[in-house]
Amino acid sequence: MHSKLLALAGAVAGLLAFSAPSAAIEDGSDNSAYFMRYENLTGEGRPQIAAIPREIVAWTGKQPAGSIVVSTSERRLYFILPGGQAVKYGVGVGRPGFEWSGTKVVSNKREWPDWTPPSQMLRRRPDLPRHMKGGVDNPLGARAMYLGSSLYRIHGSNEPETIGQAVSSGCIRMTNEDVTDLYERVKVGTRVTVLR
Repeated sequence: MHSKLLALAGAVAGLLAFSAPSAAIEDGSDNSAYFMRYENLTGEGRPQIAAIPREIVAWTGKQPAGSIVVSTSERRLYFILPGGQAVKYGVGVGRPGFEWSGTKVVSNKREWPDWTPPSQMLRRRPDLPRHMKGGVDNPLGARAMYLGSSLYRIHGSNEPETIGQAVSSGCIRMTNEDVTDLYERVKVGTRVTVLR
């Protein structure tokens, strides 16, 4: 009986050690995109990451319904709805040196797109594959919306922990769940405004 009580006490102490309140990831920026839950550890003992919740918010901007606004400083994408509302998504954006702003148009849409790294990226990263078929391991994720004739896309990601971060080569990254939701709302020809 005594050994069972000791084992139970040890288990409770172990649980208490990992039940600290949620804490924000600190990267020197206001990153409300992800938070760590110490009570939900992965098999390697690392905190699991919870995604930014998608939400409907008030919209007072002048962009018309059906258009997209990306705020790279907020690391958020807004799909404008009728009636002064928008769907707000968390996104990953270009890292320092790869930021951009301007207006593009969705020129193409693809489900589970193939990925061919552009020559500029291959010069920086010669270790990358020259071509990768679409699928769960593909860095473009479940969906991609191509922005004009540029190299930029709004796409899913097989690295959901990068959402809310500035780590891409200029593309706008979303979770696969969120990019699939946006993909269903967006038409070819949709106007996309990227703000810094």
